[in-house]
Amino acid sequence: MKSKQLFFSVAAMAVTASVLFVACSKSTSADAVAPTATQQSVSLYMTDGPGVFNNVFLDIKSVEVLVDTSKNTRDHDRCNWDTLGNKPALPKDSTFFVWSNLNVTAGLYDLLQLRNGVDTLLSTANIAKGAIRLIRINLGTASYIIKDSVKYTLNIPPTAPSYIIVKLGGGEWEAFGSNRYRLWLDFDVARSIIFYNNAYYLAPFLRPFLPSQTGAVYGSVAPKDAFPELIKVFSSTDTSMALPNKDGVFLVRGLKDGTYSVLIHSLRQDSLGIAILPYKDTTISNVVVKNANSVFVGNISLHK
Repeated sequence: MKSKQLFFSVAAMAVTASVLFVACSKSTSADAVAPTATQQSVSLYMTDGPGVFNNVFLDIKSVEVLVDTSKNTRDHDRCNWDTLGNKPALPKDSTFFVWSNLNVTAGLYDLLQLRNGVDTLLSTANIAKGAIRLIRINLGTASYIIKDSVKYTLNIPPTAPSYIIVKLGGGEWEAFGSNRYRLWLDFDVARSIIFYNNAYYLAPFLRPFLPSQTGAVYGSVAPKDAFPELIKVFSSTDTSMALPNKDGVFLVRGLKDGTYSVLIHSLRQDSLGIAILPYKDTTISNVVVKNANSVFVGNISLHK
């Protein structure tokens, strides 16, 4: 019983500490209206959704942001953002906080349509000027995954709320025009779905990043009969994961400056989860990411 409580506690913390933005065929059309003098236009992109599944459908009802319109958002760094994310009535003296809806089309979104550098625009919306400090994703109950052609319900842990929040410092966005800002979000499916007690649970892991300020690692893996292989790019302070596409090509983005190792691990299993055609792990070391460069690690062949 104690281990079960611990699992749900950890899953709940992961849910409330992360956020995900997804868009496949249901992305909203860009807002063509220029922002007014009291507005800013924000564009959110989603990329990279690796995971050892055929499909991962997330039921998204709406996406909202909490904007701090005060002159110095740093004055509010000690606010209880978890409480504010729960959307209680804002204090009367908190007129500088404004909730805005991004008008994302509600429905099921397949996260695995987004991987290996595919960018999808989630929404462009005009909202109040200021620093975006919270983003809240409101979830429905119809999320599910497909693995080996079998459908499984994707559950929210019972101690977690039916929404996901992310806390921002307010300066993560990239300016690309007059009062126009954009942000990319990397959703890591491989680390965000937990199998526990014969059921799948959502504990989303998401990283905001800007392609112009972060690096990338890319390459390809063979042979095809080892597919899928898990690609893990890690340093002493950072870890990212990816899966190659059907041709073995992979791309990991949003990497900070540092020296990384790239681990390629074969995950091929039979219907009972038993490893077949085992291939040896391969690690490439001393991969240097610096000044937002893209590093090619080669065409990698796995061996039994």
